[in-house]
Amino acid sequence: MRLENTGRLEDSRWAAGSEIVVVPHTHWDREWYLPFQRFRLRLVSLLDGVLAGMEADSRWHFTLDGQMAAVDDYLEIRPERREQVEALVREGRLAVGPWQILHDEFLCSGENIVRNLELGIRRAEELGAAMMVGYLPDQFGHCAQTPQILRLAGIEHACVWRGVPDRVRTRAFAWEAPDGTAVRTQYLPEGGYGNAASMFEEFGTGASPLTGRAAGFAESMGRWYPDGGALLAMYGADHTAPAADLADRVASAGLGMRLDTLAGYFAGEEPSVDGLPRIRGELRSHARANILPGVLSARVRLKQMMGRAERLVERYAEPLTALWYSGDAQRFLDLAWRRLIEVSCHDSVTGCGSDETAEQVAAHMAEAEQLGRAVCDLVTAERAALVPLGSHLVFNPSPAARTGLVTLDVPSDGEPGLVTGDGRPVPVQTLEVAPTVLDDGVHPASELPILLERVYGRVLFGQEIRDWSVSREERTLTFHVTSRADVPFDIGDVREALRDADGEWRVRILADPRRTVAALVDVPALGLTTVRPVPASGATEGPVTGDGSVLDNGLLRAEVRDDGTLQLRTPSGHVVEGVGRIVDGGDLGDSYNYAPPAEDRIVGDPLTVGVTPLSDGPLVAALDIVRTYRWPASGDVQGDARSGSEEDVTVTTRAELRAGEPFLRLRVTFDNRCDDHRVRLHMSLPRQADTSFAEGQFAIIERGLTAEGGFGERPVPTYPASGFVGAGGLAVLLEHVTEYEVTAGGRELALTLLRSIGYLSRDRNAYRDQPAGPQLPTPQAQCRGERTAGLAIMPYDGELPGADVLQAAEAYRHDLLTAAGYGHASAPVPASRAGVSITGDGVAMTSLRSRDGWIEARMVAQCAEPATAVLQGGFTEATRVDLRGRPGLPLDVHDGTATLALRPWEIATVRLRTP
Repeated sequence: MRLENTGRLEDSRWAAGSEIVVVPHTHWDREWYLPFQRFRLRLVSLLDGVLAGMEADSRWHFTLDGQMAAVDDYLEIRPERREQVEALVREGRLAVGPWQILHDEFLCSGENIVRNLELGIRRAEELGAAMMVGYLPDQFGHCAQTPQILRLAGIEHACVWRGVPDRVRTRAFAWEAPDGTAVRTQYLPEGGYGNAASMFEEFGTGASPLTGRAAGFAESMGRWYPDGGALLAMYGADHTAPAADLADRVASAGLGMRLDTLAGYFAGEEPSVDGLPRIRGELRSHARANILPGVLSARVRLKQMMGRAERLVERYAEPLTALWYSGDAQRFLDLAWRRLIEVSCHDSVTGCGSDETAEQVAAHMAEAEQLGRAVCDLVTAERAALVPLGSHLVFNPSPAARTGLVTLDVPSDGEPGLVTGDGRPVPVQTLEVAPTVLDDGVHPASELPILLERVYGRVLFGQEIRDWSVSREERTLTFHVTSRADVPFDIGDVREALRDADGEWRVRILADPRRTVAALVDVPALGLTTVRPVPASGATEGPVTGDGSVLDNGLLRAEVRDDGTLQLRTPSGHVVEGVGRIVDGGDLGDSYNYAPPAEDRIVGDPLTVGVTPLSDGPLVAALDIVRTYRWPASGDVQGDARSGSEEDVTVTTRAELRAGEPFLRLRVTFDNRCDDHRVRLHMSLPRQADTSFAEGQFAIIERGLTAEGGFGERPVPTYPASGFVGAGGLAVLLEHVTEYEVTAGGRELALTLLRSIGYLSRDRNAYRDQPAGPQLPTPQAQCRGERTAGLAIMPYDGELPGADVLQAAEAYRHDLLTAAGYGHASAPVPASRAGVSITGDGVAMTSLRSRDGWIEARMVAQCAEPATAVLQGGFTEATRVDLRGRPGLPLDVHDGTATLALRPWEIATVRLRTP
């Protein structure tokens, strides 16, 4: 394509019958360098102006960033504008949805992404229509299963900017998910979602068509359209409104330019992917745009909170409510999901905002977790009311039967015993014996009324009063307390018994004998089991031993070495050395990009090493490895180095083996007293690795040891993993999304425990050419104070982690849930009850909930081969549905069993009808 000096386009393949479609929009960061409410004030002002302009001029069109959050946030302040918004949406002039919020695709669960889309489409349709375009303008890369998620929701077009690899040379490509599902994807080159933000800077009313910047846009964009088609001109930027006279400017450009929404543009594009270049899997290339990988490890606490909250709502609260609750908790669950979706925003969970924003994000994450826990409490309380006092209810959140370790508080004045409701013995190990004398002191009688104020209702010293006595002869008041009492009590009776007391009185608070025990319990799939205390029938036998610096459970042996690292050995003879090395290095980067100083100082060797045994089996054995280090106290920006001053830091690593678990649990704790640094946990690999395998959003992704560069950002090969990461025969099971890197030429795996950084963005970052945001100090992002990280280590056979690693990750992330019974002590003990079972090699359940009167289960084949999911339970009808709940093909059900054939990496949603 060539432009004449007149500004008119010569005939070319692009020019023939084509036009420039100008899409006015704003990219709205809900919370970022300012907290939410301060940004919302700007949003309200912006949309007031946009809606006024659209009302005054019917030529106006506007796209509201693909996220309903901006609409909801606006209408909460301007509810009187709802009818106007609805009218504009129905007319097709205002495009809203399909997302509820523009999320970070790697720092939330796959289920969170699905619920985000589900909520956004529903909310947009309530206003008239959803923009059925997978608009993903500013995410810091894209996860592999996004094409399948979009297609399962009925969306045939995607639109992206960051992460697209260099081999894409045209404006459209076929983006293919691991299962083979492809979606036509529009690439936003030459500036992303703001590629036409400055087009009209030299373009006034009455100017010649395609002059100045408009002509430059046509020239630069035309090369991306070798087969013709209308040029997509995204006229907008962060937090900006279109020019008030935009419609006049476009009209004066002639017939080759028009205003429309993004939905209007894609209405003229065929969704076919035939003939398009195919790109499979995730988009994490640095070739043409920054993907800002440091957000994976900025403010790690947010990632931990997100993981806990998502897990509690997805895998505990929803299944419990769907299967075991007689009431309705949906409003609480909906509110929890609103919070989870809101904080998945690409400037929220990422931690790349201001300190104020991070505090608000953390509060919303905590609220989601609290809602999930409250719903769990609600359901288990209803069930625990049927369990005798002293017994315990156990829930299995996994869709397959499990044997797992739980920690219980049981009454016992000797070695305790436990049995299930049907009388099967439960192996038990005592962990702690509680004191029986909680308080014993002498007080003047005048102080007795004050001492009685310690009683809250019937609670005293954290337990409930089951009995009390007053001896005037011995001047003694005695309270007997227990974990829960079911006898009447009135503090007024005690006061009456002490009337006119004088002299010195002895006050005793005596607790019933109790022990904290570890119990190995069998629980059916998504089911309930009850265990009750009985006299011990003999010493518990189990496979776990702890001897000084060695732990062994028959499946794995762990031995502490002199440097504080661990050697792992399996019965088959596999040996892994160097597990758990702590490495501290400098970081002069920011919340977006790690950047070590030029004169870095790496600290990996401890000054001292100590080992403290904690428990020695037979069901669980644990020890603490205590290492001391001297880390540089801060960074030296001027010297591009680390400071000469140092801080003494103690790192405690708790290692634990449990019966039946083929992995070693680790929990690393230290007090971060330093700034401007990165702390990583290193694992030597059993064999050299050329690739890594990371479980993420509905898939296990294979990655190489390098990253594609080409733009102004250093392509650091640090990557996200959600459930686990495996390389070279070693898997690390994770509690939350964690940044990892295969280092040392494929011989080590490093996981980031902490990044301490002091700026939202630095204008000068050695690993990024352009600022990623304002150079705003973020002292709280230094993450000082006590830091704890939990994970587990598991050797595996073969190159690709198999079903055994998937099962281990499921068990590690989803502990059995317990609740103390509070029914009448003489009530019968309920027998075990199964929920719904979902099994199959490589089949993972991601969700089970109540929806529209059905039980809805979602699963994915986490394997490279076809799989068969087997569903069993008390259902009589089953049908496949899409992500929006629209019915598909029914499944045959025989005796409460249905089978479902799955393609490799296929996501499937099934609804089950129970009698």
